[in-house]
Amino acid sequence: MQLIKKGSLIQRNISTICTTGLVFFIALIIQGCTGGMTPEKARGLNAVEIKDYQGEKLGSSTDFRENSIKGPQYVDMEAYHLKITGLVNNPASYTYNDVISRYQPYTKLLTINCVEGWSVKILWEGLQVKDLLNEAAVKPEAKVVIFHAHDGYTTSLPISYILDKNLLLAYKMNGITLPRENGYPFELVAEDKWGYKWIKWVTEIEL
Repeated sequence: MQLIKKGSLIQRNISTICTTGLVFFIALIIQGCTGGMTPEKARGLNAVEIKDYQGEKLGSSTDFRENSIKGPQYVDMEAYHLKITGLVNNPASYTYNDVISRYQPYTKLLTINCVEGWSVKILWEGLQVKDLLNEAAVKPEAKVVIFHAHDGYTTSLPISYILDKNLLLAYKMNGITLPRENGYPFELVAEDKWGYKWIKWVTEIEL
C-alpha cells in the first residue's frame, strides 16, 4: 500500500481549490465584459475602427456632435424589430439579425454635413433601402417614405430620391458596428442631405 503524506495531500487540495477559483474568477470577468450584449456586439469586441480608406483619411465615430432631441438612445435589442408599414402589399417586421443576414451589404464613402458647420467623412456599410421596399411591394400611390426613430423623431424623403441615390440603411461605420451614440442599430445614410436627415436609431419605415 502506498502511503501519502498528509502535507502533500493538503498541498494538492489547496492547489485544486486555487485553480478552480481562478477559472471561476476569469469566467466572471468574461461575463462582465460581454453580459447584456447582443451576439453581434460581442463578436465586434476586437473590431478596430479604420482611419484610412483607399488613400483618404476618415473621420472618427467620436467626431460627431451630440444634438439629438432626447440624447443617445439605448435600444432593447431583444425586443427590437424594424417594421415596414403603410402603403405596401407585404408589411414586414425584421429582427436585427434578419436584416444584416438577409440583404446584400454595400459600402459608401460619404461625408455628413451639419447645418451647424461641421462635417465628418465616414465609410458607411449597410443595405440599400430599396431592397426593403422591393420586398415589401410598395403600392403605386406611395410617393414618400417616412423614417421613424426610437426617440420619436421622424424624417421623410421622396421614394424617387431613395431609389435614384441607392440610399443605405447603415449598421457599420469605418468597419465597426454602429456605436449606440451614432445610431445603433440602424442609421439612414441620406447622402447629399443635411445631417438632420440622417436619422438614427431607425425602428420603422412607413410608406
